[in-house]
Amino acid sequence: METAYQAFSIERIQPSILYYGTPVILLNTLNEDDSVNISPISSSWALGDCIILGIGLGGKAIENLERQPECVINIPSPSLWRNVESLAHYTGKNPVPEFKKKVGFEYGKDKYAISGLSPIESETVKPSRIMECPLQIEAAVKNIRIPEHTPDFAIVETKALQIHAHKEIIIGENHIDPNKWSPIIYNFRHYFSLSHQLGKTFRAEI
Repeated sequence: METAYQAFSIERIQPSILYYGTPVILLNTLNEDDSVNISPISSSWALGDCIILGIGLGGKAIENLERQPECVINIPSPSLWRNVESLAHYTGKNPVPEFKKKVGFEYGKDKYAISGLSPIESETVKPSRIMECPLQIEAAVKNIRIPEHTPDFAIVETKALQIHAHKEIIIGENHIDPNKWSPIIYNFRHYFSLSHQLGKTFRAEI
């Protein structure tokens, strides 16, 4: 008798990375001299006004957040993926930590010049926002935790304070039009954009 389901051939694997598809963000933090460090981040999620960031230890971003607990979470559109990638092998940490050197990182001080992106002043936090990013979220750091089982990363809890959006992606007064906005998706270390809409949940407001 034929069954109603398709049989799948499944194998157990051990991938070196597990970035199964998350939005890319550019995290702005404040350096000691009040200049801004921009860090490409691929691990984040949001619930209400709480945004959780996964940040590697030993880099400039976490160092800055521990000293100055505020940031801007910039969410670039797919058209900016080359700008994001231009930052990928630079660190604001000087000297460059050995573990970063081994995988090809170099020191880069002026991340705006490196990326070709433009600063715009924030309203509630000291780090500037990135003008070209369609979504810019000013946020305060509420907690930093290092998991005992994974001591190489920090889980950073932030609270959104102000949200800015490009006018062309806003529908009504306070909604983002999902037909006009798309993040960059970091899919197993490759950059993707969203494809066509499949549908919407019953809770969608637009």
